[in-house]
Amino acid sequence: MIKAYLFDFDGTLVDSMPTFVSCMLRILDEHQVSYGEDIVKVITPLGLQGTAMHFQKMGLNKPLDEIMTIMKDYMMDAYFYHIPAKPHVIEVLREMKAAGAKLNILTASPHITLDACLNRLGIFDLFDNVWSCDDFNTTKADPEIYKRAAERIGEKVDQVLFLDDNLNADMTAKKAGMQVCGVYDPSSDDYVDAMKAANDYYIYDFTELQQLP
Repeated sequence: MIKAYLFDFDGTLVDSMPTFVSCMLRILDEHQVSYGEDIVKVITPLGLQGTAMHFQKMGLNKPLDEIMTIMKDYMMDAYFYHIPAKPHVIEVLREMKAAGAKLNILTASPHITLDACLNRLGIFDLFDNVWSCDDFNTTKADPEIYKRAAERIGEKVDQVLFLDDNLNADMTAKKAGMQVCGVYDPSSDDYVDAMKAANDYYIYDFTELQQLP
């Protein structure tokens, strides 16, 4: 029985992956740092600090704080004013909250964009906890973050359902002992079959979430 939900944000609750990806790749392109086809899959679970550190390893010769400042500057306008919720997300979350579900967020996005976007969409108050990876000083590539999140929620790790559109994050949450539901997003289209194989559940639309056992 699912007692609590832990949602990713970008690509799961909001249609932000094109914006996130374009902002991150813009930094690499502007500094002529080459990257592979799997760059999105690699950086999505890392958070801004983790992504900035990864960019340094790739050859971006700038201080960590400066890279993160550039990232936030590029992302702010879109999250503050434009990025929409994905289809049916708002109404399903409201119905789940009214039914007594424990709703929580764990995302790589920083609070400066995360909180503003949730408030603009009118759903910030639906969540018991809204966490950025920064709050745990680690990334979603670390199994411990899921265990610590479950502890803060007040549930055993296997009583929490984690939902994310990123294969790496899903596999790590599964390794930590959580139930996992993959969420379709066009940015992860190439990984749908792998996510279905790796996860307990997979949904294409948020209305399907209400049909899970």
